[in-house]
Amino acid sequence: MFSSFFSTAPPADPNAPNFHPISSSTPPSELFGELEPKDTEWACPGGFAVETQIFYTFLEDGSSLMCQVIHSSVGVWYPTIQFTCKIFNPNSKEKTWKSVNVTNFVAGPPGHDKRSCKADEFSITHKAAPSADVAEQYTITANLDADLQITLTVTRTPYAPGFKVGRGPSGGFSYFGPDPKNAEGYVIHRFWPRYQANGMLVHRGAAVPINGPGMFVHAIQGMRPNLVAARWNFAHFQSPAHGGVAAVQMEFTTIDAYGRKGAGSGFATVNLGGLVVGGKLAAVTAETKWPDEPYAEDATVVSRAVHTKKALDPDTGYEAPTELFFRWAGPSLVAGAAGTVDASVTLDVGSPDSYKGLIEKVDVLAEIPYVIKTMVNYVAGTKPYIYQWINNAKLNLKVPDGLVPSVSNETEVEGIFYNEATFIS
Repeated sequence: MFSSFFSTAPPADPNAPNFHPISSSTPPSELFGELEPKDTEWACPGGFAVETQIFYTFLEDGSSLMCQVIHSSVGVWYPTIQFTCKIFNPNSKEKTWKSVNVTNFVAGPPGHDKRSCKADEFSITHKAAPSADVAEQYTITANLDADLQITLTVTRTPYAPGFKVGRGPSGGFSYFGPDPKNAEGYVIHRFWPRYQANGMLVHRGAAVPINGPGMFVHAIQGMRPNLVAARWNFAHFQSPAHGGVAAVQMEFTTIDAYGRKGAGSGFATVNLGGLVVGGKLAAVTAETKWPDEPYAEDATVVSRAVHTKKALDPDTGYEAPTELFFRWAGPSLVAGAAGTVDASVTLDVGSPDSYKGLIEKVDVLAEIPYVIKTMVNYVAGTKPYIYQWINNAKLNLKVPDGLVPSVSNETEVEGIFYNEATFIS
């Protein structure tokens, strides 16, 4: 473990690629990799790895609810498992944040496979095909303290399957190091782009019903977080229009040490996304942006998050976005609707002294477990921040004929948009 912290041994060819993104190795016709049961099982990796499952839900009043389980390993130390919850009401601006280090964590409790997990403070139970209309279901119960209890059931239909980019067991994996078969590290993401949530939130003695859409992501960073990426972007849009529209996107930019020409050629950007239209998974997108090349204007598949306007934020020291542009484009996955599905959002989030829809600027080192914080800060000297916003937004949507009966070519969809911009170094 300690050799991995401090080793600087170069590969045999210092100019050989030492980053292998899934977004570059997957052809457009194979971008959709349907999730297999094992893909969403808890792996609980050792070494230096962080595994997480996150449920993002929008409530009927426009509030957001995030429930997250984080499994953090630091070499020879025992893993730390946290259950975190964030609730934000954009109307009242009330924010609730809970982070609990749980005890007696078990992945695969009796009677269930490793898609389920439990601890003394919470349980997440997975069921496959509980009914004809439901392909999969999670039931989440959490008792985080006297002021916050959650009971939540999320379901997805057979028409909006979970996905990873690329097929088979290596689908979704981006590898770090000169040899992907003996990688120095990896990143993997698996998504449910749209689910329906129902349940109850008991907060400060008041019962709040939960009835709204959301998304689920299962991710693993199989190396030190400060080596994975210098930047992250995340986008989550949901709308009830046309039987259900969703747009999700996860993007990371490598540090300078990892690129296609070895150390010093980094800052490569990998973007993975998915679109649900008419309640059906309509497209999966993936794109790589190399630092020495512009975005291709005629790309067959587009998956991008661009900070179109920026301003220095004195609170963090970063050039933070004031306007963002997100785009998805890829071949339709819907039978009988051949062509390209194309969607985009332009989002004005205001200026650092007057942000629109800002939930929080999260000081990451103030939130993660102490042992990981100490190692990351010591080795990297980083000061990571996550900007979190929630706003109403309009998704510009172009669809081929036959995908949505009431839509011919182009339409505008109103919905709720949650996004994050993360700066690590």
